[in-house]
Amino acid sequence: MSATTALRVERNEDRYVLTLDRPAVRNAIDAAMIAELHAACGRIEADPAPVIVVGAGDHFAGGADIAQLRERGREEALAGINRTLFDRLAALPSPTVAAVSGYALGGGAELAYACDIRVAAQTAVFGNPEPGLGIIASAGASYRLPALVGQSVAKQVLLAGRTLDAEAAYRHGLVIEIVPAGEHLEAAHRIVDRFLRSAPLALRLTKTVVDAPGSHPWADDIAQAVLFETTEKYDRMTAFLEKRR
Repeated sequence: MSATTALRVERNEDRYVLTLDRPAVRNAIDAAMIAELHAACGRIEADPAPVIVVGAGDHFAGGADIAQLRERGREEALAGINRTLFDRLAALPSPTVAAVSGYALGGGAELAYACDIRVAAQTAVFGNPEPGLGIIASAGASYRLPALVGQSVAKQVLLAGRTLDAEAAYRHGLVIEIVPAGEHLEAAHRIVDRFLRSAPLALRLTKTVVDAPGSHPWADDIAQAVLFETTEKYDRMTAFLEKRR
């Protein structure tokens, strides 16, 4: 395990756990956390394994650090500081799970949206109140949230300031399940256990083709062609047939 200022990175035998570690400020995402998450992404890209993102304490992430955000100008906005990170997280080769409790607001919600799957404690609340602060949700919410919950619900969140509690998030497909308070990390580990029962390359290529824009049957065919030639495909199918006999 390595300890840093705003992020704890744990690499177990078969997974990573990234813990946002600013509980005194509801894990607000500041410049230090952005830098440390970029470093963690670099490590995961070099040594892929499934990833869990969780917040220390009662909350996932209450948003970006408003004091820092207030001082940013046009050049910082054009640099896409948070968006670039969340796009990088979304593009990681291995699947990712956000274990959400308490607030996932603003940039914290966008960080959760960037993960492949979200699990929610009963206390979870998702929302994007950015227009109330004079800005837009520009770190992925405008294109990820409609894909996750549909355009109508996304507009309710992004324009009307609607928040989605755990029940609403589950009803609209934003989260895979709701668990009692304090059990969200354990639930995320169970999801990773499911990932690990599948072939790693099959998972990686599935994520790639699902995330690819538009219709791409040729890409699916190429991915399948690669998998058909692997020893793991042959061994897994042989084991399945022998078990059925």
